[in-house]
Amino acid sequence: MFNVDIQMAPNKRLAALAHRGDYAEGGVAYQKVATIISTGGHWPQTLGMAGVYYDDPNVTPTKDLRSHAGVLWNGKKVPEGLEEVILDGGRYAVLHFKGSYAGFGDAYRYLYGPWLSSSQESLRDAPSYEHYLNDPTDTAPAELLTDIYMPLSE
Repeated sequence: MFNVDIQMAPNKRLAALAHRGDYAEGGVAYQKVATIISTGGHWPQTLGMAGVYYDDPNVTPTKDLRSHAGVLWNGKKVPEGLEEVILDGGRYAVLHFKGSYAGFGDAYRYLYGPWLSSSQESLRDAPSYEHYLNDPTDTAPAELLTDIYMPLSE
């Protein structure tokens, strides 16, 4: 159903804002991050927007879901108002998603369900994350590209 491959990813550093609650309402945090990055002229120090998701919405109450909205940071000091988040490198199953962000639920269900159960792989205790490969402000929803990273055991 979706294109998935296994990659070795390096450690990644984010400049981010924490969000607690419904993942679908995290857009406000992304807007705040974009404003901080834009007003500070920091876009050249970024490698795109990213989101980190720590909890399974199927088992965690919505009010307790934890995430970070941010940018992959390539600069020195993280801009004021944002916090540094380090994502450990290692093996990841990467689902290459094309389409509206509203379709992420189906992508995650596939990745953590049929794909994982048929892959002979096992999960590593680390959060999943998304790397947004184009800009939703100037890209049609059907053309949005996102890589979803699921951590795998070594």
